[in-house]
Amino acid sequence: MLRTEVSLWDELVSELPVGVLLQDEQGAVLAGNALAEELLGVDRSEARDPSGALLPSCADLASQVLRTGAPLRIPMALPRSQVWAEFYPIALHGHARLLVLLRPVQSDVPHSAGLLDPLTGLPGRTLLFDRLAQALTRARTHGTLASLVVVDVHRLSEVNRAHGFEGGDELLTALAGRLRDGLRADYTVARYGGDEFAVVTEHQNGTGEAVADLVRELADRPVRVAGTRVRPGVRVCWVTTDGETPLHSVIAHVEERLRH
Repeated sequence: MLRTEVSLWDELVSELPVGVLLQDEQGAVLAGNALAEELLGVDRSEARDPSGALLPSCADLASQVLRTGAPLRIPMALPRSQVWAEFYPIALHGHARLLVLLRPVQSDVPHSAGLLDPLTGLPGRTLLFDRLAQALTRARTHGTLASLVVVDVHRLSEVNRAHGFEGGDELLTALAGRLRDGLRADYTVARYGGDEFAVVTEHQNGTGEAVADLVRELADRPVRVAGTRVRPGVRVCWVTTDGETPLHSVIAHVEERLRH
């Protein structure tokens, strides 16, 4: 492993009970502690997601996290271990970097840590990814289809400015309740990010367009925030797959559609 120029690196991280990596924007390792090296092993090309599909390359994962600016937490099945990998975008001396934390599944970190979003009570990203991975596996195995629908709440920042973060939280909580109550019980409705929700569905044929239309209709109704009626202003995108597409490729595709 390469060593960082910061002289206290070894003192700070060498004895931590988690693996720690510092990566550049291409996913190349700049520094890391011994536990990270032990957990990852020599051949990282065999890292897989819970569905058994190979994970994207280090460069692709780095690009996704730095592009969205949001932390990413995923389970990884490696030849020598199973770990939770947490990717955090940071800036170091003016350069984009990734801080990666690796936690062994068999450690005392609860397997369910971070599964539920504390504000809305919906599944968070970790549980969403797990549910999506399972849906992809079933689609691939049984010849069915899986759809991921993502809704972006455009006016959240405007509500935060006008009514404070409490107003924004009120808007998100109301939208979470609408989606949870308005969609089928066998759909997974999750908090995808700060201003985004996601829905995972499984079906025999067709696409996710019908679900996306229903999600749009539910989410874009006016919400009363601090005594004022606010229309959230949403953008909804979806992707449907037969399960042969790797989990992170599905996510990257729907995110790209959402941004354009």
